[in-house]
Amino acid sequence: MADHPYTIVNNEKEMQFEFALEGEKAFLSYRFYKKDIAFMHTTVPKALEGRGIATALAKEAFRYAATLHRKVMVYCPFVAGFVKNHPEYRPQLDPEYHRHG
Repeated sequence: MADHPYTIVNNEKEMQFEFALEGEKAFLSYRFYKKDIAFMHTTVPKALEGRGIATALAKEAFRYAATLHRKVMVYCPFVAGFVKNHPEYRPQLDPEYHRHG
């Protein structure tokens, strides 16, 4: 069970996790690369900022990666900060592609 109130949708066609509210859409895009999944970019419209939506997107992205048994490559600055603040996700990172910052 998710520890946030948001229903995140995995739009596999667009390769992004999405959350829509009030006519706005927040998303975290991903790509598959070699044996990994890469988290590319997180976008939250100004109208939806400050509600924990980006965190919910990141948690769902890591949950999805775990179900696929894929290590994570982080290109997204938000996700990099998220991992720094949530070290329990570090074991999911591909050590070949993660720089501790």
